[in-house]
Amino acid sequence: MKDAQARTIYLKDYQPPDFLVDKTELYFDLYEDHALVKARLEVRPNLEILASKDLTNLSLVLNGQELVLEYLAVADQKLSSDQYLVDSETLTIPAIGSFLGEGRGSFILECHTRITPQLNTALEGLYKSGPMFCTQCEAEGFRRITYYPDRPDVMSVYTTTIAAEQNTYPVLLSNGNQVGAGQVDGQPQRHWVTWHDPFPKPSYLFALVAGKLAHVEDKFVTQSGRDVTIKLFVEDKDLDKCDHAINSLKNAMRWDEEVYGREYDLDIFMIVAVDTFNMGAMENKGLNIFNTSCVLANPKTTTDAAFQRVEAVVAHEYFHNWSGNRVTCRDWFQLSLKEGFTVFRDSEFSADMGSRTVKRVEDVALLRTAQFAEDAGPMAHPVRPDAYMEISNFYTLTVYEKGAEVVRMISQLLGHENFRKGTDLYFERHDGQAVTTEDFVKAMEEVSGIDLQQFRNWYSQAGTPELEIISVYDSELLTYTLHITQSCLPSPGQAQKNPFHIPLRIGLLDPEGHEIKLQLKGEDGNSATCERVLDIKSEAQKFVFVNVDAEPVPSLLRGFSAPVKLHYSYEPQKLWFLMVNDTDGFNRWDASQRLSTIFMEELIEQGDSANITVPEMLIEAFEQLLNSSLSGSQVDKAMLAQVLTLPAEGMLIEGAECADVESIHRVRQAFVQGLGSKLKDLFTRVYQQNSEPEKYSISAEAVARRSLKNLCLHYLMQGGDEFVDICESQFSSAANMTDQNAALRCLVQSPYGEQSMKNIALARFYEQWQHEPLVVDQWFSVQASCSLPGTLERVKTLCGHADFNIKNPNKVRALIGAFCGQNHVNFHVASGAGYEFLADKILLLNSINPQIASRLLAPLTRWKKFDPLRQKLMQQQLVRIRASADLSKDVFEVVEKSLADVNHV
Repeated sequence: MKDAQARTIYLKDYQPPDFLVDKTELYFDLYEDHALVKARLEVRPNLEILASKDLTNLSLVLNGQELVLEYLAVADQKLSSDQYLVDSETLTIPAIGSFLGEGRGSFILECHTRITPQLNTALEGLYKSGPMFCTQCEAEGFRRITYYPDRPDVMSVYTTTIAAEQNTYPVLLSNGNQVGAGQVDGQPQRHWVTWHDPFPKPSYLFALVAGKLAHVEDKFVTQSGRDVTIKLFVEDKDLDKCDHAINSLKNAMRWDEEVYGREYDLDIFMIVAVDTFNMGAMENKGLNIFNTSCVLANPKTTTDAAFQRVEAVVAHEYFHNWSGNRVTCRDWFQLSLKEGFTVFRDSEFSADMGSRTVKRVEDVALLRTAQFAEDAGPMAHPVRPDAYMEISNFYTLTVYEKGAEVVRMISQLLGHENFRKGTDLYFERHDGQAVTTEDFVKAMEEVSGIDLQQFRNWYSQAGTPELEIISVYDSELLTYTLHITQSCLPSPGQAQKNPFHIPLRIGLLDPEGHEIKLQLKGEDGNSATCERVLDIKSEAQKFVFVNVDAEPVPSLLRGFSAPVKLHYSYEPQKLWFLMVNDTDGFNRWDASQRLSTIFMEELIEQGDSANITVPEMLIEAFEQLLNSSLSGSQVDKAMLAQVLTLPAEGMLIEGAECADVESIHRVRQAFVQGLGSKLKDLFTRVYQQNSEPEKYSISAEAVARRSLKNLCLHYLMQGGDEFVDICESQFSSAANMTDQNAALRCLVQSPYGEQSMKNIALARFYEQWQHEPLVVDQWFSVQASCSLPGTLERVKTLCGHADFNIKNPNKVRALIGAFCGQNHVNFHVASGAGYEFLADKILLLNSINPQIASRLLAPLTRWKKFDPLRQKLMQQQLVRIRASADLSKDVFEVVEKSLADVNHV
């Protein structure tokens, strides 16, 4: 078993498929205890690679897992069991060439399989989500439905017929346009529907849904004047949660036409909300299947953050229609070709719909806390991995978020106009093809004339590059010189790294806070601009700016122009200066984070818990920011809320050489409490200013007000017990989930207030929302993320709650994931009890849902970041997991790589 698990697939071994499938006809008979699948495939040899070969003895190998084969025929000839070979992974038909005609053309393969979706807890392939049949075929789920060449470079035109009992499953959906429907002959209680998708696609984009569903319908008129029907299918009880997703979809469709010139291509676009789903959503052609958490939204049950997530995910899956469906990836090593590009697209869409600066801050915070940690851990891999054991483990922040940053860097290097020309060429040249990241980069080079050869290192090298910058000002020559060196630490399989091509966006501010025109030595001063992008290509470079009348303050890495770690010796006074004067909103936030981090790290290193005081400089900075909100001037309140938020514990842990979790938590908590106490009058005034009753709106301005108000409430609830009543009042009277959830979190997290009062609030919240699964998930998460003592025992108790279901990924993420991934001080308790708890759940999930089990492992894989005692305790749990019998490939790969540097435990 372990030998099979250890099999590694390498990019260098890629070979095009020997056989292609031009047409795929599927017939599904759905029953309560099984499903029958009849597949009729029009197969032909891939003569581009086989033209000179003797095909007589060539074998046809199809992928298949957990299938019962009931019938197999080639060219209308039924095969006996001695004419093919079946194992746990494949169906092999030897000497398939004997069925080819003289022209070596296509032949028909017919295959009938029996499957049991009702028992499929892995949620891959066809399975039951409550009373509904649904599918998830990315990455390799289609092989759980029928025997097939289940790889993305085999693209086929699909026609799908679904038959089921009509009363139980009145809605039958698949990809494309509906082309037929009727009653099953001789079975009046059963009906069938046929769907046809005219666009070739790989098997991972296949989708099927059958159930008793209601729907909301709308229409979108494309730029060419075509009417597209939009349908969102949900359970009856969720019909009041559809409007936001529909509006988000229409906004995304219009945006893609205006920004990329991409028009939708089918007559209908469908979304189905599914409660039990491994991922956030899936871009299946014409039939997107969504986790309910990423599509349902109503002010009473959904927070502002969840509203924004729905908008982003709906847009992301729609944008895949071109960047992923019409042009797909050749193999799974190219996953970021579709995912990184599409994350960039949805990020730009969200920035256009709301605050561009805030969106950038949110994206970078995720990179710095989670993706940088991934780059520094045992699962570190390039944006285009060169090897994997289980592809599901590579749906990572590196592929998605860092992949998006790589596309963003290309757009910066080319400029907006050339980048649009490059995407146009890419889509037009490769429409209907399965291609590589190299094809994408080549299109960009061709339209711009820019050599991106060195830039390709971003795709092939793992790790986070680091920039060390030293500045020198010469008051006699009036020059300002930046000495820049780049480096990148070793990562698994890559001890040495070649220099990256890094676009470094900078500005310089004079002592009055004004932008300086940037003129490099040797350049014509007439072309000088106040901001520019420096091309960092060598291990060491210097840039000399001339005509600089006074020593400036550098604004470096503006807009986070590259996913790197920046090292520059900013004095606290200069960070304060940037917070106040920088014209780049992102760098104002970054300066506030750096300033807070400097002060906190000094105290963390001292380890003196008795004398933690907030520095006056930070108090003054917060005071000025809060006063700016009260001044009546135009203030971006969403941005202000970000700047007033202290660095997260996860970011402080990631920035530490050896993370002292308890000290990090203690110091950060003291800063929150100190600021809340010292500035309670200002926080109260800002809270009150933004608490005026108003009709709920999801507008950027309304979201910003609630964000700032609830941040103030957080500081107040940590700063003293006199605000408990105010918080309880907001909890009781809130007319929207954003305010109610924020108040509940503040109550539960506050060191003030009786525990009985907190328990009453939790009980009231549950009683009010127990019939709303997504709100119950919030209830789980609020308790799991509480940093107060005793949380682990509460989480263990909640694992036995009637509404917790280990087979539902949303429940697992809300409770176990929130505790182990967000509650650092309780998860990393010195006894190791948190590690043991997580290992127990991973071992349980390993046999239920290996994908979710492997993703939960991440906190244990980062053992190198902590002290020797915690390292040993984490390693012991990893070894314990590895010793388990019948370990899935998903979990085995992560554990094995995590223990690669451990000699003994």
